[in-house]
Amino acid sequence: MNKTMDLQKTASAVFARTPVTDIHTHLFDPAMGPLLLWGIDELLTYHYLVAEVLRARPELGTKTFWAMPKAKQADLVWQELFVKRSPVSEACRGVLTVLKALGLDAPKEDLTKLRKYFRAQKLSSHVERVLQLAGVKCVYMTNDPLNPSEQAAWEKGFARSGRFLAALRLESAIKDWPQGAGALKALGYAVDSSLSGRTLREVRRYLNDWVRRMKARYLSTTLPPEWRYPDIHSSITNLLVKAVIPTARERGLPVALMIGVRKAVNPALGDAGDSVGLADLAALERLALGFSDVTFLVTVLARENLHGLCVAARKFKNIVPFGCWWFLNTTSFIGEITAMRLDLIGLSFIPQHSDSRVLEQLIYKWGHSRCVIAEALAQKYADLAHSAWPVTEANIRRDVAALFDGRLINQRTSIS
Repeated sequence: MNKTMDLQKTASAVFARTPVTDIHTHLFDPAMGPLLLWGIDELLTYHYLVAEVLRARPELGTKTFWAMPKAKQADLVWQELFVKRSPVSEACRGVLTVLKALGLDAPKEDLTKLRKYFRAQKLSSHVERVLQLAGVKCVYMTNDPLNPSEQAAWEKGFARSGRFLAALRLESAIKDWPQGAGALKALGYAVDSSLSGRTLREVRRYLNDWVRRMKARYLSTTLPPEWRYPDIHSSITNLLVKAVIPTARERGLPVALMIGVRKAVNPALGDAGDSVGLADLAALERLALGFSDVTFLVTVLARENLHGLCVAARKFKNIVPFGCWWFLNTTSFIGEITAMRLDLIGLSFIPQHSDSRVLEQLIYKWGHSRCVIAEALAQKYADLAHSAWPVTEANIRRDVAALFDGRLINQRTSIS
C-alpha cells in the first residue's frame, strides 16, 4: 500500500473516533419537550425534502401540502422520493444513512414499521445513542427567547443537559426593527422604535439577561446579502454595533454572523422558501477592523463568497470561518470548501456544523461530512510527506482535535 493510501486510512480512522462539537444546530435540550424534533416523520418532512417533493409533484399546491397532517406529508415524501424515484439527493441519502445506522433496513420496511420503531424508543436513551452514532460530544442549540414556546420553557426552568449548549439567536430582536420592539416590551424592556439611547441600553439589558439565563456561549444572527457596515440608516447595523457587539465584548463572547440568506423568496414554501444572495465581504472586513478585539464566527451562503471569506480571515485574526452552511452542506461542496480553507488559512477554521433540525440528522450530516473532510486533510498530509515532512498519527490526532473540539469558539483576540 502506498503512503497516500496509508495516510487516507489513518486520517479516516482518526476522524471516525474523534468526538466533535457541533457549533450550530436547531436542536433543543430533550428536557425542553416537543421543541426537540425527532423520528421518521420529522426526518421525512425536513424542509429540504419538502422542496424536493413539491418539485416532483408540480401539480400539487403548497396549500394542499401544508393542509395535510404531518404523517400524510411524510407518506407523500416517502412514496414520491424513495419509492417512485431513486433517492439520490443528499437529503434523501441522509435519511437512508440514518436508518442504516439505527439497524433498520429501509428497502424492506414500510413507514408503519419505521414509525413503530421510533415510537418504541425512550427519548433519553435514544438521544444518547444518536449522539454516539454521530460521534458528537455536544451540540449548540439555536435559542430565541422571543419565541413564545421556547420562552416558556426557559422561564419554567428545566434540568439542563451538558450535551446541549446555548447560543443566543438575535433575529427576532434586531432584524426588521422595530418589529422586535413589541416582543421586547412584552418582556418588560423599555424600548421604542427610534433606537434612542434608552432603547439601546434596554436591548443590551435584554441580551445580558438572557445570556445569563441560558448560559449562552455566543451571540448569533443571520444577515441578508445587502447588509453593509458602516450604514447609519440600517437598524440592524446600528443594533449590532451599539448593542450586540458591546455586549459580546463585555462578556468575552464571540458573535456568529451567517451572511447571505434571502428570506422567503417563495413564502408559500415556509422554511423551504429561503434563497441565497451574494454578500459584500468588504463590510465584514470593515467590521472586523473596527472591532478587532471581538471574535466573529462567520459563514456565508453563496459559494462565490467562500474564497473572499478565506482571504478576509487571512487579513483579520478575529474572523473565524465555520461550516458549510445550508445549500453548501453537500458532499460535493464540503470537499472543495475544506481544501480551499486548508490551502489558504491552514487549520484556523471550524470545518463543519450540522445545522440539524431533527435529532437523527446528526448521524448523516456528520457521517457524510467526516468522510469528505478526512479525504481533504489526508491529501494535505500526502503533500507534506512528498515534501519530506514527517506525518505521524499523533500529529493527525492533534490537528483533528483542534479542528473539531470547539476551541476556536472560545479564542480571545487582542487588539495589538
